[in-house]
Amino acid sequence: MQHPTVRKYLLYKVNKDAHHDISDNELLEKFYNTGDKRCLGILLQRYTLLLLGVCMKYLKNEEEAKDAVQQVFLKVIIELQKYKVEYFKSWLYMVTRNLCLMKLRDKTSKPSKELHDIFTIDEDAQPLKEHFEKDKLLSYIELSLNELNNEQKTCLILFYLHKKTYYKISEETGFTLMQVKSNIQNGKRNLKILVEKKMKR
Repeated sequence: MQHPTVRKYLLYKVNKDAHHDISDNELLEKFYNTGDKRCLGILLQRYTLLLLGVCMKYLKNEEEAKDAVQQVFLKVIIELQKYKVEYFKSWLYMVTRNLCLMKLRDKTSKPSKELHDIFTIDEDAQPLKEHFEKDKLLSYIELSLNELNNEQKTCLILFYLHKKTYYKISEETGFTLMQVKSNIQNGKRNLKILVEKKMKR
């Protein structure tokens, strides 16, 4: 279902042929100078299919992708009234990509037992499981996972919970293989540090 604010902007009748020669920057300038909501309506409709494709690439679910596009539209409407954007298409892609990564990150609301692997890789980490009950450790992992940055959390969830390979994670997130490896290694190290701090309280 469309958000009322988004619907208001998309209700303007847009003749695509009449506006195809007007650049994004020209539409933005007109919106900033006059507040004409039709300009935003044209921009949103211009990139609807592109955004849907990006969301489908990340989320792999049509309904979730459609919902994500609506959320992107709402964010665009709000943010463009706060500050100026110079390169609209690039900015729009970044907003969409970040939203999808956040949704991927939040899909798993509670870490599964596979994340215990993080604490069994190094021998010096083994005592952690001996001193803390499993449910308490999972609780600490869940809290600490949410403290990581989006990139690290997304890669850890895809690798440990969804059993994705580096290559698959790279395909789904757009990260390079080196970035995936770095996010998993740094995320694992940071997660371990965060959990250990909670255990010492």
